[in-house]
Amino acid sequence: MADEEIDDDAVAAEWAAMAEAGEDDANTSDIMADSDDDDDMAAAMGGTDRVLDQNEIDSLLGFDGDDDDEGAKSGIQALISSGLVAYERLPMLDIIFDRYVRMMSTSLRNFTSDNFEVSIDNMTSIRFGDYLNSIPLPAMLAVFHVKEWDNYGLITIDSNLIYSIVDALLGGRRGTAPMRIEGRPYTTIEHTLVEEMLGVMLKDLCAAFEPLSPVKFRLDRLETNPRFATIAQPTNAALLIKMRADMEDRGGRMELVLPYATIEPVRELLLQRFMGEKFGRDSIWETHLVKELYNTEVPLEVVLEEHIMTLGEVLGLEVGQTMMLNAQVDGEVEMRCGGIPMMTGRVGKLGRHVAVRIEKILDKQRNAS
Repeated sequence: MADEEIDDDAVAAEWAAMAEAGEDDANTSDIMADSDDDDDMAAAMGGTDRVLDQNEIDSLLGFDGDDDDEGAKSGIQALISSGLVAYERLPMLDIIFDRYVRMMSTSLRNFTSDNFEVSIDNMTSIRFGDYLNSIPLPAMLAVFHVKEWDNYGLITIDSNLIYSIVDALLGGRRGTAPMRIEGRPYTTIEHTLVEEMLGVMLKDLCAAFEPLSPVKFRLDRLETNPRFATIAQPTNAALLIKMRADMEDRGGRMELVLPYATIEPVRELLLQRFMGEKFGRDSIWETHLVKELYNTEVPLEVVLEEHIMTLGEVLGLEVGQTMMLNAQVDGEVEMRCGGIPMMTGRVGKLGRHVAVRIEKILDKQRNAS
């Protein structure tokens, strides 16, 4: 009996060891299966935990770093810029502003008695609200009015250029950059000197547009807060011309903003590729058309007499009835073309034909009225 009990205990212990080993194997297989499922899910989700590198981020935002092809935009930048009008569609602007910077360099050189050079950095299209938010402060914003176009424009002058102009006009020492004092408003002297400079700039801008369309730009007000310089809706497209002014070791930047609504009255002229270009006109065809018009046949009616009748009398007319006219042999008659009185004359006879001798050409202004 003792041997049988010992054998039973050994068998039970062996079975317990086998059961524990089976549970460990099952747990290991479950863990491996779970990890395989997680890997499959991550693969199905496309690798959501993967971090984008810098090239992929730039491609998504549209900044590929390729400066050779500035016209091609992609990503979010293409969506933002899709609603803007490209200034390249107005070729005459390049000619006008090239003329403008050359004239302004000479004028500001005489104004400051310094070696003043103005150059254009670039010309782009931008939403007006985005531009106001991007202005680096402090700066002066000059709002000018265009009377002929019945709209406004904006000129922004940064602090470096303001201090450089003040330093040059008040006899500052050359060779040292002007000291910039942060945290203080512009003084009355600085405002006055900048207004004088803006008067020179706007005068040159008028002269630059003069060959294309006579226009006057008048300074309306000078602001230091962009909120008070709002001349268009934030979503409206505007033309931005960035310029740089250099006076040896000092200078700064200026920006000219023209909403497309402002230049709309002269848009047809700005579409020209060269000054004086005619669109949709062919001088050869015009000359041929004028010659052919003189050969056009037009009917000329001689009105002997006008008689006013009622509608009942007209409806009562029958074949064979006679209408009495009060026209005399030497009476004056009127000649009309298309119902418009052209001239007057007298009826006569020439050989076997009835003729009219023209005596008076009627006034064109009276005919038009």
